[in-house]
Amino acid sequence: MNECQTADTGEAKRQPPQGKLPILSLSALGIVFGDIGTSPLYTFKAILGTAEQSADAGVVLGSLSLVLWTLFIITTVKYVSFAMRVDNDGEGGILALMALLGVKKQQRPTIVAVGLFGAALIYGDGAITPAISVLSALEGLNLATPAFQPYVVPAAVAILLALFAIQSQGTATIGHFFGPVMLVWFVAIALMGISGIVQHPSVFAALNPVYGLSYLFSHGPTGFLVLGAVFLCVTGAEALYADMGHFGRKPITLAWFAIVFPSLILNYAGQSALVLEGAPTDGNIFFRLCPGPWLIPLVVLATVATIIASQSIITGAFSMTRQAIQLGWLPRLRIKQTSSEGYGQIYVGVVNWLLMIVTLGLTIGFGKSDNLAAAYGIAVSLTMLMTSALLFIAMREIWGWSILAAGAVASFFLVIDGAFFLANLTKIAEGGYVPLVLAVSVYGVMWIWHRGAAAVLTRMHEALIPIPEFMAGIASKNVPRVPGTAVFLTRTERDTPPVMVWHVRHNRALHEHLFVLRVEILPVPWVRSRDRITIEQVADNFWRAEARFGFMERPHIPELLTASKSLGCTIDLGDVTYYVGHETVVGREDSKGLPAWQEQFFSVMERNAVHVSDFFSLPSDQVVEIGRQVSI
Repeated sequence: MNECQTADTGEAKRQPPQGKLPILSLSALGIVFGDIGTSPLYTFKAILGTAEQSADAGVVLGSLSLVLWTLFIITTVKYVSFAMRVDNDGEGGILALMALLGVKKQQRPTIVAVGLFGAALIYGDGAITPAISVLSALEGLNLATPAFQPYVVPAAVAILLALFAIQSQGTATIGHFFGPVMLVWFVAIALMGISGIVQHPSVFAALNPVYGLSYLFSHGPTGFLVLGAVFLCVTGAEALYADMGHFGRKPITLAWFAIVFPSLILNYAGQSALVLEGAPTDGNIFFRLCPGPWLIPLVVLATVATIIASQSIITGAFSMTRQAIQLGWLPRLRIKQTSSEGYGQIYVGVVNWLLMIVTLGLTIGFGKSDNLAAAYGIAVSLTMLMTSALLFIAMREIWGWSILAAGAVASFFLVIDGAFFLANLTKIAEGGYVPLVLAVSVYGVMWIWHRGAAAVLTRMHEALIPIPEFMAGIASKNVPRVPGTAVFLTRTERDTPPVMVWHVRHNRALHEHLFVLRVEILPVPWVRSRDRITIEQVADNFWRAEARFGFMERPHIPELLTASKSLGCTIDLGDVTYYVGHETVVGREDSKGLPAWQEQFFSVMERNAVHVSDFFSLPSDQVVEIGRQVSI
């Protein structure tokens, strides 16, 4: 066996951004904390609306206590202290966690189902977050004068249209301002909170969890239902884990403890203190903390902050889409790299426009942030519930904890996540069905695509010809051998690739040098250079290679082969032709294949997927496509 190993080619393994820890933490403010950082705009208002009682001290202090301890348990304990310590080569998020747990194809179907549905739910969050955030910010204008009220929704629609329209241009330039702007935002909401606290300092009694538990268990169904509104304070907590690969754990942790967590505590406490002082509870409590002359500047700052939060959610949806494509759970989509500064600076047109349509529909359909609050939370709470289930497996298999220790910690998280999910489940009729419908739709697309791709591969393996038998047939039939190198891309793991058989059958000739390449996307973010490619010589002038990429890498086959040549692989790359197969999917006549509706749906996705030559960065003038029908 002749094995050649190459250095990383194509997209090199991305290293964490270089720089001092405070600078990275500042950058994280603009990417990671936009969602959770703008939640004070609507959370306390939603809580008081759900409580349906006079805002007496018991209600206010109980609600504040629930918010503070939810922030501590969910964000600080679960995500910062536990989840962010379970990384997949530096990457986080539910898909990376799913891949880390040894998932490949369908070897662990339960884990696959949990991970994929959790990822699908994030798309629902990605559609709702921009709508509720921008609406909440603009509704502050109503305190300045009711004359602005008819223009809130049109202004929100205009801002969101502009936000989605500029995605294709990338955000590398303005992205440098995200961190400083969010720093100003957090300082502003902290100062506003302090101004409220000085009016009623006893509000910090809510740090005692007894207040929260007392309210929860003494107010019957209302005490339980208010959990759905309380949960809004941590709707961006999943981003701490999902965006970990951009900055690393330490910068995110520093930003959380030094800036974000204290600012949120102060602001929620300030809103509560203002209510205890007798401030009106109609309208938005958040904006009542602001002195009158500063109201308009605050609305502008809040709008910019919510745009940044929305941008982070959209970018996260793009990144998750690419991971799903690389792992084989979505069809190949056209991905545009919008900047050379970072691998995460990408644009996925289909995802962008679909998110825009749904977001604008939610903005217009619900009209007010109060109404959207009912739809918000159910997707994130269910994602968090699924993350807790996967964390239990990670504690057992990765950390080696005993089942008693892992079960105790995971059960604690599951009980809390389950309570929040059940409380949010009561909102289904009021709009909570929206993210669930979106999630089921995305999950269905993932499931059908993977099922169809597996069926195609199975059919290909049914008619494989061993290489010695194929080469003997070439010799016995005097098939002409023409100069140059033919690189055949295949999905089969052994024998002669079907595309080579089709080529000889149609063209009645074969190149002198043959190179069969199978590309595998591994369930890890990055592949080490020494593990990139393995090449085996299976006959004279005939090599078969296995190339491996991580799900965060961009396959670039020409560069890979060039590196192989430079390290001594004796293949002629001076005159290369790439051969790729193009399968036209049809239904099987023996009724043993996929149901007709699945086959037809998969066929539509296959026809509209990005061409494999583009996906692997093959030069278009050196690619020959050979088509055939495959019945599944």
